[in-house]
Amino acid sequence: MQDNQNIEERKMQNRKRRELLIGASALAGASLLSPIARAQSAKLRVGLMLPYTGTYAQLGAAIENGFRLALDQSGGKFGGREVEFFKVDDESEPSKATDNANRLITRDKVDVLVGSVHSGVAIGMLKVAKESGTLMLIPNAGADAATGALCTPNVFRTSFSNWQPVHPLGKVMVDRGHKKAVFITWKYAAGEESLASFKEGYAAAGATVVKELFVPFPNVEFQALLTEIAAIKPDAVACFFAGGGAVKFVKDYAAAGLKDKVPLYGSGFLTEGVLSAQGDAAEGLVTTLHYADSLDNPRNKAFRAAYGKAYKTEPDVYSMQGYDTGLLLAQALGKVKGDIGNQKAVIAAMEGALIDSPRGQWKMSKAHNPIQDIYLRRVEKGDNKVIGVAWKALEDPARGCRM
Repeated sequence: MQDNQNIEERKMQNRKRRELLIGASALAGASLLSPIARAQSAKLRVGLMLPYTGTYAQLGAAIENGFRLALDQSGGKFGGREVEFFKVDDESEPSKATDNANRLITRDKVDVLVGSVHSGVAIGMLKVAKESGTLMLIPNAGADAATGALCTPNVFRTSFSNWQPVHPLGKVMVDRGHKKAVFITWKYAAGEESLASFKEGYAAAGATVVKELFVPFPNVEFQALLTEIAAIKPDAVACFFAGGGAVKFVKDYAAAGLKDKVPLYGSGFLTEGVLSAQGDAAEGLVTTLHYADSLDNPRNKAFRAAYGKAYKTEPDVYSMQGYDTGLLLAQALGKVKGDIGNQKAVIAAMEGALIDSPRGQWKMSKAHNPIQDIYLRRVEKGDNKVIGVAWKALEDPARGCRM
């Protein structure tokens, strides 16, 4: 009886030794995995720093929707890795940008920082990304400095610089016989940078800005300046406004009786996403932008159909830019097999990317800004109809960029 008990005890001890050996072997095998292999088995951590409240909330939502559509079309993974999102509402408040970006990088340990809409917020984010070395993708903010004096290898923009959309407008207006123009805009960075670009292109085409008019941002009281425009009697007016301010300006311009006397032109943001609110006052307006809903190419048609199905609403330029941000990340991580830690290879992949976008194919400039077509658009029956290409493959001059 005792012998049988001893035999059972020895069997139990042997089983335990085998289990320990198997466990040790498994641990040893795991320890032999490279850091890259372990990292690639983890989820990709993406920080979305966008406006989710306030004036630009709709823009932030559109960008995120576009980004998620690109992820869905990549099978829910970028470079074979599932994605985990960490979101911060930047409130379009530049004073909070540094703290918000640091929170995503240090607390949430994101691999990629995506943001933002407001240029002031993006500049704050950019400074943090530059110091930390975190990969950052800008899906909207057009501040020239981001791909100019503050450019850095780990930051890419997928939208536009403020210099790009309005630069071709000067030649367009001169070709239409308008050689003396007034330019009106909000007194803030985007408006001032747009004015500088317009003046550069307008002068190169042999024309002159006879008056620069400014409205404090975000003021929408235009009447006094419209009276001044009527007194100046320029050949045409060019402008930069967006969102609710653009709605008010276009309506006030028509109500002042100027629409049929002094042709109005603008950056495409003048009519982007606000045509229904502008109504008949916008009919016939000519603008320049890197996208239009009616672009007749297979990629745009497929994008618009997929976006409409997924979100039950029509996409706009902001949705498209979020989508392209996802396409860029998908393409780059696909090339490096998900190894986000190999930043040198990721940067090289992004620099060499060719994006098959709804806006048309584009590639990155040396300053990490899209080289892209700028379209000539005219409002026809509530639609920004493309009537030509204002400038083919326009590259931002990236003044002051040293990389």
